[in-house]
Amino acid sequence: QVQLVESGGGSVQSGGSLRLSCAASGYTYSSYCMGWFRQAPGKEREGVASIDSDGSTVYADSVKGRFTISQDNAKNTLYLQMNSLKPEDTAMYYCAAVDGGPVPLSQLLAAGTYNYWGQGIQVTVSS
Repeated sequence: QVQLVESGGGSVQSGGSLRLSCAASGYTYSSYCMGWFRQAPGKEREGVASIDSDGSTVYADSVKGRFTISQDNAKNTLYLQMNSLKPEDTAMYYCAAVDGGPVPLSQLLAAGTYNYWGQGIQVTVSS
């Protein structure tokens, strides 16, 4: 059974940093495409960053240059380093995974691509 558990969220002031972690279990981690999504109240879930099984990464324009996605295959863990945080980054952040082979680049930040989701973790950035 696939399980994704996020940690590392919390409250921070504008300009601060946080690192989210997602511990994965129940499958062969290295063969999956992983992603981070977020959802603010009243808004749709949006893709933030994704890393494919070959290590290629994609970022939403709103976080490019500020967020970095990475993974440690030995620890089955996905990370999202978030720097220069802004109030508009405030949201529930979700880790997601999909199996089944390489994902087209155009689909890496689409929520519908992923079939496994974590419970989510809150990130709040105050001005």
